[in-house]
Amino acid sequence: MNPIRSLLGAVLAVSLSAGAAMAQAPVRWLSQSQAVSTQFPVENAAMERITTGLNVRIERSEFQGLGINMADALRLVRAGTFDVVSAQIGLASRDDPFLEGIDLIGVSTDLEELRGAVNAFREVFDARIQQRFGAKVVAIWPFGSQVFFCSQPIRTLDDLRGQRVRSFTASMSQLLERLGATPVTLSFPEVYPALQRGVASCGITSPTSANTGKWPEVTTHLLPLSVSGAVQAHLVNLAWWNRQTPAQREAYLAQFSRMENDLWDLARTTNEDATNCSLGRPECLRQAHQPFNMTLATVSDADKTRLRRISEEVILSEWAARCNRAYPGCAQVWNDTVGRARGMAIR
Repeated sequence: MNPIRSLLGAVLAVSLSAGAAMAQAPVRWLSQSQAVSTQFPVENAAMERITTGLNVRIERSEFQGLGINMADALRLVRAGTFDVVSAQIGLASRDDPFLEGIDLIGVSTDLEELRGAVNAFREVFDARIQQRFGAKVVAIWPFGSQVFFCSQPIRTLDDLRGQRVRSFTASMSQLLERLGATPVTLSFPEVYPALQRGVASCGITSPTSANTGKWPEVTTHLLPLSVSGAVQAHLVNLAWWNRQTPAQREAYLAQFSRMENDLWDLARTTNEDATNCSLGRPECLRQAHQPFNMTLATVSDADKTRLRRISEEVILSEWAARCNRAYPGCAQVWNDTVGRARGMAIR
């Protein structure tokens, strides 16, 4: 073979390969994390590993930057507008109440309980999202324990009576109504001004979200009774996923699994630090969180018992009624998964 012709052929092959790689469509990734979010470095690190390991380019967008409502996450991933979307399940469950079953109020009151519930529900959760929304679940993780921040003294759940309290899921609103409070449905960016103006007197969120969102500037008291874990998920468009090779899918799943584990670890460590910082304790690391001077209420056994009783008597049956209308047999599916893991049942 002519050596010059051989060399030209090799150069042409490399050029075509490079051109194909450059022409490859980027992975369109819609994130709810912003640079100030504690989750941002973990998600960003996963993106960098995917970019390097799979030789792809990621186009990252943010809900907030595009002015997109986070409640529309499932619709966006179903439409293929984005290939990867992170979703707040509490908001997304407005499109399908079945999804809310992964983190119903009062069922899992710490992260260990929640992880057991998530693992029990994962398979049916993914199957439902594939069927209804043409998407696949690749990571499930929590923001962290959802606790009460109030602009006036609060010692027990009784002190919520008559108060207007920010809520973001249907079952959370049920709890607040049972406690004699008025739920106010607000997206996270709306909460600070609502607390500032007195539109709401309390809000429920994780310690780290509250601290980075500067809630301690407009609240004074913290009741650390966890009512849920604010479960999130990363989803991929199913048609996009099916176009990947088996090796690519395996590589993606490895990185999403690593990201999920890192986000669970983050939920533990950052929320502890955020609590210390919001209370002005010397243990505050002053890195991701700012020091404030809130007052801490002590969680009583009576409030823990009351929360579980409301969950068993009100939350589970109310959710099952909503869910069964869209998914016959929903209650039995929950009993066989989360219910079995948590020792609870819908009667």
